[in-house]
Amino acid sequence: MSLLSSADIDTALDALPGWGGDAADIRCRYRATDFPTAIALVDAVAVVAEEAGHHPDIDIRWREVLFVLSTHSEGGVTGKDLELAARIDGIARGMSITAS
Repeated sequence: MSLLSSADIDTALDALPGWGGDAADIRCRYRATDFPTAIALVDAVAVVAEEAGHHPDIDIRWREVLFVLSTHSEGGVTGKDLELAARIDGIARGMSITAS
C-alpha cells in the first residue's frame, strides 16, 4: 500500500468531522458520556481493527479516547488508515459519541 499525499489526506478527512493530521498520522479524539461508554467504544473498535489487521494507537483518559492511525510499515498514512478512521467514526456515531 502506498503513502498518501497531504492533499489526498486533507480531502478524505473533510468527510470525517473531528479527524485531522498530516502525512505522518491522522487522529481524532472522541468524548463519551462516561468511562464505561468510552471503554465500549474502544472494545468495538478493537473488533473491527482486528478484522482489518490494522490497529490504531489508542489513548484513554477518563471519558475521552484518542485514536491515532498510521501505517507504520509504510512510514505514514495510507488508504488503510482512512478506511479504519471511517469505521471508527461510524462506530462512534452509532454509539452517539461525538468527536471533541
